[in-house]
Amino acid sequence: MKIFTACLGTETNTFAPMPTDTAAFEAGYLVRGGRHPRDVNMFAVPLKLWRERAEALGWTVVESLCAFATPSGITVRSTYEQLRDEILEDLREALPVDAVMLSLHGAMVADGYDDCEGDLLHRIRGLIGPDTPVGVELDLHCHISPGLVDDATALVTFKEYPHTDFEARAEELWTIMAATLKREVKPAMAMYDCRMIGVYHTTREPMRSFVERMQSMEGRDGVLSVSLGHGFPWGDVPDLGSRVVVVTDDRIRQASRLAKEMGESLWGIRNEIATRHVDMDEGIDRALAAPAGPVVLADMADNPGGGAAGDSTFIARRLIERGVRDAALGCIWDPVAAGIALGAGVGAELSLRLGGKTGPGSGEPLDLKARVTAVHPDCYMEALGGSKRRLGDTVAINAEGIDFVVHSARAQNTNPSIFSKLGIDYASRKILVVKSMQHFHAAYAPVAAEIIYVSAPGTLSFDFARLPYTKLSRPLWPVDPDPFNVA
Repeated sequence: MKIFTACLGTETNTFAPMPTDTAAFEAGYLVRGGRHPRDVNMFAVPLKLWRERAEALGWTVVESLCAFATPSGITVRSTYEQLRDEILEDLREALPVDAVMLSLHGAMVADGYDDCEGDLLHRIRGLIGPDTPVGVELDLHCHISPGLVDDATALVTFKEYPHTDFEARAEELWTIMAATLKREVKPAMAMYDCRMIGVYHTTREPMRSFVERMQSMEGRDGVLSVSLGHGFPWGDVPDLGSRVVVVTDDRIRQASRLAKEMGESLWGIRNEIATRHVDMDEGIDRALAAPAGPVVLADMADNPGGGAAGDSTFIARRLIERGVRDAALGCIWDPVAAGIALGAGVGAELSLRLGGKTGPGSGEPLDLKARVTAVHPDCYMEALGGSKRRLGDTVAINAEGIDFVVHSARAQNTNPSIFSKLGIDYASRKILVVKSMQHFHAAYAPVAAEIIYVSAPGTLSFDFARLPYTKLSRPLWPVDPDPFNVA
């Protein structure tokens, strides 16, 4: 057997100001031919796992491009087309193949392409024909288009948010594909459109039970996999929305019935699973009133994992205005400030303009009298599931009694070790501000006295009904109050 594998992805916030260009992929993760470094991106983990599983069976693996960019604005057309065409050319050279397996995000949008994954998969299908199996692993914040379902043999999304299970889902997809190649199963797949926009934390009820229910169906009565694509609310595309996908062993009616059943269940709990958040001052008030720390304030609106720049100053400015000390903030993306502090070195005291550089969603810059307390050139941060995220040149500064972690490569804060790497005793701080929406939760929950989700101003607005959508297929809740009963 010969398996062809590839990865191409980013999460596109179509409302974000910065385009995603080739340099963004080069700064993120760009590997060819399986030559992965020691610090592996989470979207590369499936490719490594599939290679190991295939080679253990004596099968051949041809690995093409593995490219992932930190979420941002719309991908430059030429960048997408060049990366896509590289994968397609590698596939042409590898033909014939017995299967194709792809690690994709599922919410990549390029200029001229609202559904990059669907476009890539359709072109792959055109090369390999209708009968060669294609397996696709997706981030759960994906747009699942009908075309994607039509051209894939099996789709499997992450089940957990934060995404702690990407390796387990790669294993799940491998099991289905290997059984398909051995002619032990014949996948039949169905999708149900829940007509919903939302962000659902699987760390709390009732989503915790919803995920467990999905998993309880698998491996029984011919059900191979059950997935919920949550959707990515800040991607203005026709296929935006939450969708259930069920893969069965040659039982398409059962797949359709179960997908509809699970989709209707999600609709029934829509108000309970909506994100709970407070404004800046309420979050700070609650943190200061807490009997112990550290209290984590999640700056959801400036989450680089959702396409925000990561350089907003709104919460930091409010902490300073209120005279709050005993706080640490991580991280602020500011390559200029990071470079100045790195060059000045530990102990230097300097006037520094910090953050607020990419537009109104980032606020005004902070002009600070700062002291450099630590430097860490080309720093990597522990990320989900043992993977790594590059922060680039990273420094710690102290100003107005607050410790700031400042870095040169965009990434959200997923692990408190980024504070300790820079000499900041995060456990002793009363307040920790993290620029992340939910991926921080896995590592911070065990050490936090309390976690408070803050809806500050910024790129990622949670008032979905007021976002300036122009392309989404309506009706869709909460833009429309009841999309299943529209006159």
